[in-house]
Amino acid sequence: MRLGVLTGGGDVPGLNPCIKAFVNRVDAAGHEVLGIRRGWAGLLHYDASDPAAAEHVTRLDPASVRTIDRSGGTTLHTSRTNPGRVRRADVPSALRDRADGDGPFDFTDHVLEAIEQLEIDALVPIGGDDTLSYALRLHDEGVPVIAIPKTMDNDVHGTDYCIGFSTAVTRGVHFIHDLRTSAGSHERLAVIELFGRYSGETSLITAYLAGVDRAVISEVPFDPDRLAQLLVADKRRNPSRYAMVTISEGATAASGELILSGDADAFGHRKLGGIGQLLGEALRERTGEEIIYQQLAYLMRSGSPDSLDLMVATNYAVMAADLALEGDTGRMVSLRNGSYTTVPISVTREGVKRVDVDELYDTLEYRPKVRHVLGKPMFLY
Repeated sequence: MRLGVLTGGGDVPGLNPCIKAFVNRVDAAGHEVLGIRRGWAGLLHYDASDPAAAEHVTRLDPASVRTIDRSGGTTLHTSRTNPGRVRRADVPSALRDRADGDGPFDFTDHVLEAIEQLEIDALVPIGGDDTLSYALRLHDEGVPVIAIPKTMDNDVHGTDYCIGFSTAVTRGVHFIHDLRTSAGSHERLAVIELFGRYSGETSLITAYLAGVDRAVISEVPFDPDRLAQLLVADKRRNPSRYAMVTISEGATAASGELILSGDADAFGHRKLGGIGQLLGEALRERTGEEIIYQQLAYLMRSGSPDSLDLMVATNYAVMAADLALEGDTGRMVSLRNGSYTTVPISVTREGVKRVDVDELYDTLEYRPKVRHVLGKPMFLY
């Protein structure tokens, strides 16, 4: 068999260990792995008649992946390409004669042809909701697909855990504790902006574990006036005379909108970021306090994985390889109720998971509300 593997969307720690474990498992069974470079862009740009076609794929074996697990990121590179919705500016040169009108264009038929030309028996995409939505499209087209969920937002339906989440939270807690020294030394209000477009779980769990004063999440619009009052009171109660608040990049004020920049990507998303700075300015205006604003952003997703992400990435890879070798496709590997399992890939149609606000968040106090953990899932989702 020849199995294809790719990584799509934002990089997270754990992708390289996942690729390595997958390759080693498949190779040990006497089969071949073809790495597809730059996510779905590799198949979109693949043209068997082009001498440069080889740059979009690479043969993977134990020797080529021997050391990749020692670093973060993805050795296969990544993109946010959606072959089902290609902007005119992103149409490969070989397909421009088919790009009539303004777009977007659906080149799924070209991707299917590329998969056939590459003689891929099953495809294993590692990605978040966007990447896996196109994997589902290929599944519907008859392509044998096995999905591996990754995203530090931990918001893919059908699994309690996605590769990258633990390291993102670990990094967030670490940097928040480091920032306490400056916030306390200067007696300031500290605003820490964390990744999280639609799901505030990363901000919520990071705030819960780091013990910050307040946490603003994507699911609940916030009132700047009330938040300012709460933080000033928090600072006064603190002997070190500082207070901290985390905020998801996808958070909004009660009367505002998402802070977006740039053009929409192939999945309809524009870049988020900057809400923390706006919150800091609003707090300064309302309180007269000096502000420390820190946007953690890519620091949360760079570098090597922690032990939990390393373990899950490795086990997901082994599960996906075994499913592919057994011909059990149309599945997504997952963790549910503390156990490794698989679910139909169609579960990703259900959209993005959100924080259970009623159960886990105090909407008046802007902070985690975890009154008891007995019977709750490990990650409090």
